[in-house]
This record gives sequence, structure tokens and C-alpha cells, in this order.
Amino acid sequence: MKAQIQALSQQALPLITQIRRHLHQQPELSFQEEQTAAFISQQLKEWNITHETGIAGHGILARISGEKAGKGRIIALRADMDALPIQEETSFDFKSINDGVMHACGHDVHSASLLGALFILNQLRSQFSGTILGIFQPAEEVIPGGAKPMMDAGIFNTYKPDLIIGQHVLPEMPAGKVGFKAGQFMASSDEIYLTLKGKGGHAALPHLLNDPVTAAAYVIVNLQQVVSRKSPAFIPSVLSFGRIIANGANNVIPSEVQIAGTFRTLDETWRASAKKLIQEIAINTAQSMGVTCEVEIRHGYPSLVNDETATNQSIEYAKEFLGDQSIENIHVRMTAEDFAYFSQAYPSVFYRLGTGIPGNSDFFPLHSSRFEVDERSLETGMGMMAYLAIKHLEN
Repeated sequence: MKAQIQALSQQALPLITQIRRHLHQQPELSFQEEQTAAFISQQLKEWNITHETGIAGHGILARISGEKAGKGRIIALRADMDALPIQEETSFDFKSINDGVMHACGHDVHSASLLGALFILNQLRSQFSGTILGIFQPAEEVIPGGAKPMMDAGIFNTYKPDLIIGQHVLPEMPAGKVGFKAGQFMASSDEIYLTLKGKGGHAALPHLLNDPVTAAAYVIVNLQQVVSRKSPAFIPSVLSFGRIIANGANNVIPSEVQIAGTFRTLDETWRASAKKLIQEIAINTAQSMGVTCEVEIRHGYPSLVNDETATNQSIEYAKEFLGDQSIENIHVRMTAEDFAYFSQAYPSVFYRLGTGIPGNSDFFPLHSSRFEVDERSLETGMGMMAYLAIKHLEN
């Protein structure tokens, strides 16, 4: 089986590379993946793979039933489909043709790899028992995401998975390698929106005003104690602000300032406490300076937890498939993923797929307008998913 999957991965690489380039050239934003879903559905039709479309918007659920005797298990493989609002600045002949939209997070690689895995598994269906599900998920990049709506729509009502497997590109890891982390892996993610309102006016007459700009600066500084002094020392946490709008001028203090940021952690109890603290500190700091602060906290994705047993098994299977030298143990990440909703409901394994050019340390990171991948990683991506699915079906 290993040799068969490796051979099929190598044979399918030109086709899957072509598919990835098509997806890359025609990216679509979250909840707008209509053409992407239609293209994926057409590929599945050509391969005679049973699938449902239009789940929670543009989601797709594919199904391959093994023909070998025995009931078998149900293994789900997941990929996301949406792109980011970024203007691509690469020179590829397959660069995005959609202005201001780019696959800068590798979701084109994810979808192409899953298509490749299903293409391989469909050819091997006579050799396994059980069921393979392929989840093509919309809207990973924007809260509330597409994973939970797909589950709420009942994608697992008929086929309840024993395990869900997902992968995500990692440009700092060379192509040909994969990385695993059992247990707690990725952070929860909440969006913080603050609106400070005061009395604006001439910057030369601050004594006549209630300055929301200065208050905003103090709010940001005071909120740092949420992580530095209030967070339990053993729980990783991040509170960052990346957007501040004070639409005044060099001699005009505005009446309103808007701030946006993110809070991330790995513990749900502390997460709830921290959000209360953020609200209290922001409001009280603003009031002490004579302005008001409206706080909106949008509840985002939960933390992603990999099943310990299934992940450790997957590491051993990956070593069988790629060799010990191609497997890395990776650390907790404070980035977030709505695959976490799957991991909260079903045993799950979410791992990293190396897409960097071997020997090249000068890479462009995720969400960069010049992000690129070594397309040889597609062979690893589809082969690894197919092999993990087969091995977990057997065990």
C-alpha cells in the first residue's frame, strides 16, 4: 500500500499541480467560494466520486466507500477553500486574476492536496473497508468560519467520523517534511473592538477637550497587564492591537478613536476571565480620562486540541511513509484555526505540511503578498493524507 500511494502521488503530481494553479489564479474570499466549489465538484464528478454540494454555503462533502469486506471505520479528511483580501505581488504566470484577493495562506494547496488524496484513494477503494469523507470547507479566514456551520448543517448525521485529519502549509518547513504536535496545538481567537468617544476640537486647546487619542494610548498600555500580570504564568496568551483609527489632523483632536485587536490563549476558563478583564480595564481607563469606551468582543474559534493517541499513531505512520528524517516535532502555535471546532467534537489530527524551498531560509510568510510554495510539496500533501487515511482505517 505504501508503494502504491507513493507511486500514485508521483503520477498525479502534474495534474494536482495544474489544479492548484487554477485555484491559485482564481481565489475567492470567505463565504464567496462559489466558483471554487463548482470547480472542485466538477473534478469529483470526473472521477466518479460521490459528493454533496451547497453545505452551509459552498461546502462540499465527498465520500469514498471501501469495497473490501468488513464494516470498517470512517475517516474524514478536511481542506479549506477561501482566500484572503490581499493584492498579490508575485510574478507567477498563474498569479491571482481577482483584484485584491490572493491565496496567501495556502488554502489552494490544501484543496488541491485533498483532491489528490481522494483521487488516489478512489483508485485503491477495492483494497480497504470503511469510508473516507472529504470535507471541502468554506470560510476558514473569517469568524464564525465554515467548520461549525457545516457541522450544524448535519454533515455527519449519516456518517459520523472516528477521526478527522487536516493539514496546513508551513513555509518555514522545507517541502517533503511534515510536523506534528500531540495535545494542545493552536490558540483560541477572539476579536477585540474598542470605540473611545470624547470631545474633540483644536489641538492647541486641549484643556477645553476630552481627548480620546491620549485615552486610547493609555487603554492600549493598560491592557498589556492582562497578559503580563493577570494571565496564569503557565498559560500562553497573546493580546495584540493592529488597527487604530484617530481621524483627526496635526492640529485637530477627533471626537472618536477606534481600536481593533485580537486575544488568543490555550485555556477556555482563562479565556472567559480575560475577556471580562479586557472590558473592565478598557472602560475604567477611559472613564478616568473623561471619555467613554464601548467594548465589543467577538467570540472566535476555540483552541485546537489534537487527539494524543491518534496523533502519536500518525507520527509513526508518517515515519513509515516519509522516513524519520522528514518528521518534525513542532511547538504550540498562537495562530488559530476553525478546524478547532472539529477537534472539539471528534478525535482529530491537524499537522503541518512543509512548503518551503529546501535550503532557502529567505521565505515569505503566511499572509504575505509574495507568499509562495514549493509545488513539490503537493506530492507529500496528497500522499500523506491518503496514507494516514488508509492506516487509520486499518487500525
